[in-house]
Amino acid sequence: MLDVASDCKPDQTAEGRVRHARMVRQTAVLMSRRGDVWQTDLADISATGVRLSRPSGWHGQPGDVWVLDMLFGNDINVHVMAEVVRVSGMHIALTFARIPEDTQSALWTLLGGYADTLEPWNE
Repeated sequence: MLDVASDCKPDQTAEGRVRHARMVRQTAVLMSRRGDVWQTDLADISATGVRLSRPSGWHGQPGDVWVLDMLFGNDINVHVMAEVVRVSGMHIALTFARIPEDTQSALWTLLGGYADTLEPWNE
């Protein structure tokens, strides 16, 4: 299992902060944690994490670790553990905490060139 929590910090450059490029994709996401299960939608995905639509009534907080299941088409199933890093009224941002070995190939296939691309981070 790949432990990515320590490898996902945005890089610093002379021009400012950058992050891994986000790929906008639409798919349903099943979030589960300690018996709580929520269905939501993916806003975007990168090599280090995801941004999800915040489900109505969702009660998580930064630091919580959730299991995420995302199905892309008929052949790419991305199953990861991810930690909540930011919560807003509309979105939940999570960073990948653990990516099982059998999921890594599917994730990198899905991301393609986005896996190695950086973009400015202007938040």
